[in-house]
Amino acid sequence: MPVKDRKPTLKDVARLAGVSYQTVSCVVNNLPVVKEETRQRVLTAIQTLNYTPDAAARSLRSGQTRIIGLLIPDAHNPHFWQVVSGAEEEALANGYSLLLATASLNPQREALAFRALARQQLDALIPLFTYPEHFIDDLKALQAQRVPFVLSGAGGALWGLEADTISMQYRQVAAELMEHLLALGHRRIALICGVGRGGLGRGRVSAYQEALSNAGLPADGPLLVHCGSSLEDGYRAALHLLDLDPPPTAIIGINDLLAFGALQAVLGRGLRVPADVSLAGFDDLPQSALLSPPLTSGRVDGAEFGRQCVRLVLARLANPALPPQHIPLPAQLVIRASTGKVKATDES
Repeated sequence: MPVKDRKPTLKDVARLAGVSYQTVSCVVNNLPVVKEETRQRVLTAIQTLNYTPDAAARSLRSGQTRIIGLLIPDAHNPHFWQVVSGAEEEALANGYSLLLATASLNPQREALAFRALARQQLDALIPLFTYPEHFIDDLKALQAQRVPFVLSGAGGALWGLEADTISMQYRQVAAELMEHLLALGHRRIALICGVGRGGLGRGRVSAYQEALSNAGLPADGPLLVHCGSSLEDGYRAALHLLDLDPPPTAIIGINDLLAFGALQAVLGRGLRVPADVSLAGFDDLPQSALLSPPLTSGRVDGAEFGRQCVRLVLARLANPALPPQHIPLPAQLVIRASTGKVKATDES
C-alpha cells in the first residue's frame, strides 16, 4: 500500500531518511544519542511524510506519557497565562506537553478540575491551588504512586507533606513598595485586596500593615478593602475608596489587574495619576508598562515561575530520591510614572 494512502509508520520515516528504525525512535523520543546531521534528516522525513508518533504505544513501551498536568486558579488573570507560557516553553523544550485545567477560584470547580487531572495518565502534576488544604489526601496518594508534583508557596510543610515547593517573594517587594510610597510623602495609602479566598496574598497584606504601623499610621481600617478578584472588582473598590472623606492619596492593587480597574475609576472621576492619586500593583504584567501613565509594580516573573515548576517535576522524575526542593523566586520593584510625590495640601 502506498504511504500516501495510509498512516505513515516509523519504518517509512527510516526508509525515507536512510537510517535505521532505532535511529528514528531515538529522534522521536528526544534521546541525545543521534548526530545533529542525522537528526535533521530524520526530522525532515517526519515532516515530509506528516508522521505522527503513536502516543499510546510510546506510553506503553516507556511507562511514561510525557504529559504534565497544570492547574491554574484563574483564567481571567493574565499573570497565570504567563505561568502557562513559561511552563509550556520548558515542557516542550524537554519533549513534554502540558494538559491544562482551570479552577475559576471556585472550590468545587477546583476539586473537579484537579481530580480530573489526577485521573489522567500524567507523568507529573503542577496544581496551583486556591484551597490546598482540601487536597492533602489526594497529594499523599500521588506521592504513594510516585507521581511528582510541585506546590506553590509554603506548600506541603504545613500539612506534613515532604513536597517540592516554589514561592514568589511578594512580601519583600511589598515592603519596598510601601517604603517608596511613604518616602513620597503618602500617609493615606489604600490596599485593594481582591483574592480568591481569605488568607491568600497574606505576605503583601502583612507588609502593608507592618509598614503603616512602623510609620505610626493605622494598619487596619477603611483603607484596606477586600473585594473580588476581577478588573471590575478593582474598579468598584477604587470608587468606594475615592468616596471616603478624606480619600487615599495612593492606591495599591494586590495585583496589576485590580490596579488596572482602579486606574479607570480614578480617571473616570476626572483625577490625575499621579498628581492626585498614585497607583501601584503587583506582578508587572506586560500591559503595565503600556498604560498611561505606566504602572509602578512589584515584578514577579510568572513565566519563570512556570519554567521552574516544570524543572522541579522533571528533576523529581529523573531522581525520585532527591530531598524536597524549595525555590524562592526573587521579586523587583519597578518604579514608573504612576507614583509620585503627594500634594502638599493633601498631607499638610
